[in-house]
Amino acid sequence: MGRVASCGDNAAMESFFSLLQKNVLDRRSWTTRERLRLAIVTWIERTYHRRRRQAALGRLTPVEFEAIMNTPAALAA
Repeated sequence: MGRVASCGDNAAMESFFSLLQKNVLDRRSWTTRERLRLAIVTWIERTYHRRRRQAALGRLTPVEFEAIMNTPAALAA
């Protein structure tokens, strides 16, 4: 990675921007940049980050990780 013509360089960002375009940008036309900015931020925070599996969490989504960490046994301790 980091070399010219390395196929793995942009794969993650291209995947992200593809999802962003399908789920936000192509859904409707935007009257102002501010509304588009809010729609993008909302999609990232409410949808993308909550559903995306994270390597640091053992390939769990943040919602799944929180559910495991907040079990009754953990709350009783």
